[in-house]
Amino acid sequence: MVTEKSAIFIIFGGSGDLAHRKLYPSLFRLYKSGFLKDHFAVIGTARRPWSDDYFRETVITSLKDYFDDDEEIMQGFAKHFFYQSHDVNDSEHYIALKNLAAKLDDQFEAGHNRVYYMAIAPRFFGTVAEHINSEGLKTDGYNRLVIEKPFGRDLDSACELNGNISKAFPENDIYRIDHYLGKKMVQDIPNIRATNAKFEEALNNKYVSNIQVTLAEAIGVEDRGGYYETAGVLRDMVQNHIMQIIGAIASDAPEAKEADVIHKNKCDLFGSLKEMTPEQVDKDFVRGQYDTDKLGNEKAYRQEDKVAEDSNIETYTAGKLEFDSKRWSGVPFYVRSGKRMPGKASRIDIVFNSNVTELGIKANTVVTLLIERTDNHSILINGIDYKESGQDFIKFPEEGDFDNAREAYESLIIDILSGDRVHFTLWDELRSTWKYIDTVEERWADQQPDFPNYISGTMGPDAAEMLLERDGNSWIWD
Repeated sequence: MVTEKSAIFIIFGGSGDLAHRKLYPSLFRLYKSGFLKDHFAVIGTARRPWSDDYFRETVITSLKDYFDDDEEIMQGFAKHFFYQSHDVNDSEHYIALKNLAAKLDDQFEAGHNRVYYMAIAPRFFGTVAEHINSEGLKTDGYNRLVIEKPFGRDLDSACELNGNISKAFPENDIYRIDHYLGKKMVQDIPNIRATNAKFEEALNNKYVSNIQVTLAEAIGVEDRGGYYETAGVLRDMVQNHIMQIIGAIASDAPEAKEADVIHKNKCDLFGSLKEMTPEQVDKDFVRGQYDTDKLGNEKAYRQEDKVAEDSNIETYTAGKLEFDSKRWSGVPFYVRSGKRMPGKASRIDIVFNSNVTELGIKANTVVTLLIERTDNHSILINGIDYKESGQDFIKFPEEGDFDNAREAYESLIIDILSGDRVHFTLWDELRSTWKYIDTVEERWADQQPDFPNYISGTMGPDAAEMLLERDGNSWIWD
């Protein structure tokens, strides 16, 4: 049974692409399902001098890109939306925002609950958080601050950002979004482990040869060239998404399902990341940048809009991670992510060794967890749907619900409204992953790469294959 939630959403950056492409469609789904109904309102803020009516028109227009619903339903939803032109540095604007939120709280009986959503550039996060606190926007209900990535661009900037935010909001009220943590397969990994005892027993260095995480895209950077020039795929995909996926599959099973226990195990895992020397970075990490395709029809990265003609930013990376822990010592975790690869793939490949026969599992079995479902499959065993593989040591606990899974942002917004922090990133986790990634970035900064070094539509640089071959392994998705 759906329980209606009550809150005033204040979306900083309410006129932007993220809000219209992800947040408003997700809120609309919650409206249609009954999670949001009568007791909520959305205040969009940005510098643009929009009226409420114009703002509502933009919301409805964005919904029509995703839904075929009756115009009357969309109009009813849009009546909950209000707009305020806003300068993030102007204290008077926050006072006006506080007054509007209080008025809407009374009008919609929203229970004095506030969700402050940062859909703005990260450089403004600290400023907005400090003003929310200093100008008295917080209420006697809950006050939850939601932050989009990137959370810093290295450890120092992340520490500075976290320090600014922490002055205004306690850690328990900060929800750092990683949309991969809203995807059904990632959320269900703990259930898969808990309901498949033999599979869980095999997840350690006695039985696992290696684990691979692949997040590949067929598209290029498209209109994100300016962002990519400041980030690159290592910061954009590995430091957050891939690390969190590893946290789901490799952290110790929690003794209880409470968020604090689950996050402690993830923090312990990331804290055991094996430190690398500069020479080990050269050996264990590969970077690449896409060229045009074989026919010259696709743009090379350096030809994309807002990209420097001599850019050294990577659009592909592959790496070998290791952990200094009793459970995973000696097991390589191979990760890769790239643009302009042969297809889209989001998957975890767990390669077992011959010892696994002790558990009644065939030697050298490969279990694939598909984060993005492929051909209606969610789990593969040796490339075949697990139901047809002839092995019964793993199954999906809620297979029938996969087709009806919520969109990632929809799922995460429900968690925010419910106060469930399991599927969000804690500061201690970020600190460990940034420290690790900084080692790679600092080494790369001292070197001149030979870019571009892979053709669009291919599997990336040849060095990515050699990374595994020298260990006697190979990529499963190839």
